[in-house]
Amino acid sequence: MDIPADEVDDIVAVWQRETPHLDVTPLEILSRISRLAKHLDRARRAAFAGQHLEVWEYDVLAALRRAGAPYELSPGALVHQTLSTSGTMTNRIDRLERRGLVRRSPDPRDRRGVRVQLTPAGRDVVEAALAALLDWEHEFLSALPPQQRTELADLLRALLLAFDRPTSA
Repeated sequence: MDIPADEVDDIVAVWQRETPHLDVTPLEILSRISRLAKHLDRARRAAFAGQHLEVWEYDVLAALRRAGAPYELSPGALVHQTLSTSGTMTNRIDRLERRGLVRRSPDPRDRRGVRVQLTPAGRDVVEAALAALLDWEHEFLSALPPQQRTELADLLRALLLAFDRPTSA
């Protein structure tokens, strides 16, 4: 398959010319992933704008929705799933609670703990945002045949495992 050159090819060629003593081949993969991440971030923002959501709001609401009924998690579980900090999560939960998209309740198993639950309004918003995102993602991925999508998913999974595995303390 003959694929035309892209901007990363141009960047790599210049680096190869300017720094022949360095192996710049990782740029061929990782610069493309970085550029794709920027494009995907813009697309996510556009998809969520219809529901008046920021990306971080969607991430929290989506984590709660994926938890299944009754759509609740501890703040610690939300921190883990959204790759944020506890201080950041407290602020995010406060903001989502003011919008009526989540509610806090005491944890029945731990008097000191709190549970965060998706409200019906939050569920409607996150499901509409997900539908908009999936419409865009299906269109974007249509550039690849199904077999290549599967191969790409497998390759990206292999790379991500190095980051997602817990490190020993």
